[in-house]
Amino acid sequence: MTFGFTPSADPTRLASVSPPADASTALGRLLEPAEWSAAGIPLLRNPREVVRGLYERHRPTRETAVVAVLDQEERLKASASFARRSTPVDGWVFRNALLAQLRRVIPHDLRRRTPVRTAVLLYCRDGAEGWTEEDGAWMWGLRDACTLHGLRCGAYITLTAGGWQVLGEGRGGRQPSASRVSAMSTVANGTDAPYTANGHGGMELLRRAASL
Repeated sequence: MTFGFTPSADPTRLASVSPPADASTALGRLLEPAEWSAAGIPLLRNPREVVRGLYERHRPTRETAVVAVLDQEERLKASASFARRSTPVDGWVFRNALLAQLRRVIPHDLRRRTPVRTAVLLYCRDGAEGWTEEDGAWMWGLRDACTLHGLRCGAYITLTAGGWQVLGEGRGGRQPSASRVSAMSTVANGTDAPYTANGHGGMELLRRAASL
């Protein structure tokens, strides 16, 4: 499937376009675990530090996605968090939401022959730690958004009550977890913010969280 893309286009335009109504097409806009593993997604050298760093920055609550762009040394270049809208599970919709956030916080790399920066996605949700169709739709959306923004597609990480898990890699940990994140967000912010963006122009390292 090929999508047209104009770097200077209004980032809100994608969100306003309705996805195709064909249900069979919608069902195809997700990636199964085997497809994700076969896609050659680069492994994170230190997923625990990446997860903790994004957790410290964004304090995600349930149904919050955090998209982050890392350089070749896994240093954070930009990140944005946003609440998932109450829409059907659809990779096309998730792709548009991720692409809009990427356009807000970091310039595209479409002029490069080979991507040098990697986008990773952390999604806080209810349910079990294993793969779900919603995860598959986020995976499809992340891969496609990366292609349209000139980035490498990186890890997809879920945050549930049981902890965090890098899907397709079998790596994870008990903390942070969705329960703890939600509790700390309420204390820190008072209310849940629907959107938070952080752009980082320098070579800033991911903040190290205290030992959990």
